[in-house]
Amino acid sequence: MNRPAKIITVLAILLAVALGILYGKGLLSVHQGLAPPASLAALKLQNPQKAAPQVAFSDAGGRRFALSDFKGRYVLLNLWATWCGPCVAELPALATLSRHAPGLRVIAVDVGRDTPAQADAFLKSHKAGRLGTFVDTDITMVRKFGAYGLPMTVLIDPKGNVIAKAEGPAEWATPEAVAYFKRITGT
Repeated sequence: MNRPAKIITVLAILLAVALGILYGKGLLSVHQGLAPPASLAALKLQNPQKAAPQVAFSDAGGRRFALSDFKGRYVLLNLWATWCGPCVAELPALATLSRHAPGLRVIAVDVGRDTPAQADAFLKSHKAGRLGTFVDTDITMVRKFGAYGLPMTVLIDPKGNVIAKAEGPAEWATPEAVAYFKRITGT
């Protein structure tokens, strides 16, 4: 092999290694076209991406949180209600995802006008207490996110942009889904 061919080969190997490292660290993410796996077919990448609406919600203790409080990390925001069968069915999977993808903050907000105590008891009785209890009793989030049906889940990047949205349920806890969220969050 001649000298120019060796140089090109070495450069190609270095580039492949660098891309592998970036991919492994999660720095190549959905922003670079990384599509969700088949088990997350409901999760559609948003193009163009838009800033997440400025909304607030309460936890079980009555403390108020703004969605912007979570800026700087990936957030999977799920809007659900106790009367929504598909919502209830996916809550345990969201709790499992939260446990297995530590770089992802899963926030499930009850938008069904339940009190924090009712939502908390409901989550615990449905094996989803790990999610934490959040409520939006005035349904601001439904309006601001344009949730015409439930469940609705949005993936928000560390800059506060909605990068993907699922209208309807998804299989959040499959091995492929967990690996996807670990990959994009770099964990």
